[in-house]
Amino acid sequence: MGEAFINRIGTAVPPFDVHRTFSNSLAPLLSQKNSRAIISRLVDRAQIDHRYSFLDPELFLKPDGFYQPGHFPDTLKRMRFFEQQAPVLAARALEDLDLAGVKDDITHLIVACCTGFYAPGIDVDIINRFGLRPTVERTMIGFMGCYAAVNALKLARHIVRSEPNAKVAVVNVELCTIHLQEVHDLDQMLCYLIWGDGASACLVSSEPTGIELQSFHSVMIGDGAEQLAWRIGQSGFDIVLSGKVAQTLGHSLPGAIQSVLGGRQVRDIALWAIHPGGRAILDAVGRAFGLDEGALGESRSILRRFGNMSSATLVFVLKEMLERRLKGLGCAMAFGPGLAAESMVFQAAN
Repeated sequence: MGEAFINRIGTAVPPFDVHRTFSNSLAPLLSQKNSRAIISRLVDRAQIDHRYSFLDPELFLKPDGFYQPGHFPDTLKRMRFFEQQAPVLAARALEDLDLAGVKDDITHLIVACCTGFYAPGIDVDIINRFGLRPTVERTMIGFMGCYAAVNALKLARHIVRSEPNAKVAVVNVELCTIHLQEVHDLDQMLCYLIWGDGASACLVSSEPTGIELQSFHSVMIGDGAEQLAWRIGQSGFDIVLSGKVAQTLGHSLPGAIQSVLGGRQVRDIALWAIHPGGRAILDAVGRAFGLDEGALGESRSILRRFGNMSSATLVFVLKEMLERRLKGLGCAMAFGPGLAAESMVFQAAN
């Protein structure tokens, strides 16, 4: 049975850098005293410099903006916005991949997303926009959160290994910033300081160039099922991202190393592509695996430059490794509802 490789990666983010504006504007919503100083300190500790959105930061919490004080949009309005903008962002990532150059060769299309839904969906939009063959096999992976990137690549590998002539386009697209909630509690607000929007695209085939997808592993971690949750509410999607997630990972990951690495040892892994769910999560993973300070350099770089873009983020990390022509055995890992870890052992060849 043949192997599967990520041959190319494309990425895209929306036009507006909203990090500072959004973060500063959230302070007045807090019920705590000295809220602006509190938010400023938390933003600095998050080690994020930029997050991107289709929402104009100059209109944030303004009467004519998407988010209006005392009148945040309902789920219907958010989903209409998603339907307008998500396919645009997905197309930009595919253009960065140069999908047009291989459009007649694409046999399968996988789209992963947890921040919006409509039908006919992004998969159909992609086929029509790029003129893909109408016989392309389509699969949607929905509502799996940050680790959906690993599951999408897992499915692509299964397809290529069973059909060696297959060429699979894998797309992750997330508009996280359309799900802010008008909350007044600091703990609830913390997660809104890290989310950004982004899209990634991978071309997966049996052509032996790029990143070889060697094996995939899944493990439930600890008893933190309600520490990370994602549900559809009347006013957008309600996310729970507890501050205890990093603590749970730090406590439970050491006992799950064999499962995460598929029997390999930490010393065997040269490259670590860890989903940058936040600074504390990266710190916890580094301590749990006993990694050197620089081992998570690519993950920290993506966190600083883009924030947490849910399922798209991990692929940004892999692209950085691909562009830097890093070589060696690697482990990619992301966390999501469950609390669960999805991991992938890969070989970065060239």
